Amino acid sequence: MAKLKLSVAMGDYDRTRALLDGSVQIDGVDPVYMTLSPEEIFFRAFRNLEFDISELSLSSYLVKASKGESPYVAIPVFLSRAFRHTSIYVRKDRIKRPEDLKGCRIGIPEYQLTAIVWARSILQNDYGVAPEDVTWVRGGIDEPGRPEKIKLQLPPGVEMESAPADRTISDMLDKGEIDGFIAPRPPGGAAARNPNVGWLFDDPTATAKEYYQRTGVFPIMHVVGVRKELAAEHPWLPGAVMKAFEQAKKAALDKLADTSATKVTLPFVEEQLKAARELMGQDYWSYGVGPAHKTLEAFVQAHHAQGLSSRLLSVDELFHPATYESYKI
Repeated sequence: MAKLKLSVAMGDYDRTRALLDGSVQIDGVDPVYMTLSPEEIFFRAFRNLEFDISELSLSSYLVKASKGESPYVAIPVFLSRAFRHTSIYVRKDRIKRPEDLKGCRIGIPEYQLTAIVWARSILQNDYGVAPEDVTWVRGGIDEPGRPEKIKLQLPPGVEMESAPADRTISDMLDKGEIDGFIAPRPPGGAAARNPNVGWLFDDPTATAKEYYQRTGVFPIMHVVGVRKELAAEHPWLPGAVMKAFEQAKKAALDKLADTSATKVTLPFVEEQLKAARELMGQDYWSYGVGPAHKTLEAFVQAHHAQGLSSRLLSVDELFHPATYESYKI
């Protein structure tokens, strides 16, 4: 039987490198890999269904899945995970603590971005700043006119306005026209050099570690999706995709742990790896539903509470059934 020739869109990460170089294969698949930015992948996947297998925004997937409109079925492969305390920037000359954001204007690139869902959850649950307590200003980070890729119906009380057509939220933050900025990327342009612009949390790493110790949550940003009709026609495919991405991640961690010659262009990698495992366990970047259940449950609750899911999804319905368990030897 000939292998399926399928397009695969994903980021160029250490945890996908073994797929890209061919040392790990997806059983039964002849892949055409495209390494693209998350913004491009998600826009093309959700607007035009351009890829057979695709990295997906977890939030965008839930928006679609809650309405029964997702063209993809997700696999519990978490290509991006991040503590989003570093995603919240403020005017340090006027915002001294998270509670000061009440009544302020916060720039965002898109309301439904996963990183921003997590950041809003942190602000509300830990500091009492609810989404309706601020005015959200939507615009591009570095380029004006960024659209919301998925049409949303925001809940009552949430105020959102668009940045001027020729302005970015980075520029507005630099000029002091907004008080805060939340995005997966840092502000650009003059805002990046403005001494009055900085992280909301003076030590976001320490704050994130305390958050993890208290909640057990390591935020998930991206999953992997397989086109639904492909998964229905080839029921072995989701499991094969899951297996291959697991093997690629293992290869990356094995290389990272080989300290004979550092594989990452960064000092103190060995110390960072040791610290991460002491805090979060040996398999700190786990794939699969079981180890991530607490994190997934926290996200579906926050997503629905923020009015982004049309109904409250359960973790048990997020992923293809074949990926909830696997064989053991």
